[in-house]
Amino acid sequence: MQNDSTKKMIIVTLGVCLVCAVIVSALAVGLKPRQVRNQELDKLSNILQAGQLYEPGIDLQNVFNERIETLVINLDTGEPVPEETYRQVIESKTLDVKTMASNPQLTQAIPDSEDIADLKKQPKYMPVYAVQSGDSIERYIFPIYGKGLWSTMYGFLALDGDLETIRGITYYDHGETPGLGGEVDNPSWKEQWEGKMAYGPDGNVRIQVIKGTVDPSDTNSKYKIDGLSGATITTRGVNNTVRFWLGEQGYLPFIKHQRKDGTHETS
Repeated sequence: MQNDSTKKMIIVTLGVCLVCAVIVSALAVGLKPRQVRNQELDKLSNILQAGQLYEPGIDLQNVFNERIETLVINLDTGEPVPEETYRQVIESKTLDVKTMASNPQLTQAIPDSEDIADLKKQPKYMPVYAVQSGDSIERYIFPIYGKGLWSTMYGFLALDGDLETIRGITYYDHGETPGLGGEVDNPSWKEQWEGKMAYGPDGNVRIQVIKGTVDPSDTNSKYKIDGLSGATITTRGVNNTVRFWLGEQGYLPFIKHQRKDGTHETS
């Protein structure tokens, strides 16, 4: 067979493609465990950042294990679910918001009138991360998610032990436009959340992400966050996401339960 024959070129091309396909497939399978572990560490990093426990170079898993207790709560009642109970319906590997939100047996529909985060349905149970400080709880870290412009944005929102003062917000997974909606990752934008108040004196959700810049002289500025410049829909998505999860459909029943308990201790 001549080197420049059409048949030989096709055979060589197919051979090269087959070898490349085998190499790519092998790498994809071989690197999968490392990718999963890196995703887990990225999630831990974001939990610790939201809870102001992150420092460069720390052992993420150790800090998480030493400082944070994971609670699973019933969103309807707001009550923590004993581990021996929730382990009967939720395997440890599914204690993940994305996995839980995609499981029909673990989700329930959200009434249209209440679905401001555009989720359609939500988990019946959610993990809540309690940062321990001696015998008390220093702050709580809540998973949040909701629709932006191009994607569902997944993150964490931290409240102080008073369950009113915001300590931080992070997003660990989203597909918003870099330089616009992607500014949810901008440290400068995230810093302004620290110290803002989630609820008003009447107990209703007051925090909001406004369009434009917050006026420092505004007496209600403690309830307001600057919008993302050039990203109106993402800004609206963040606002709706935070307000949904702080409200009655989200963590407010749990927050009321903890306030009623008076100690903010886990049960």
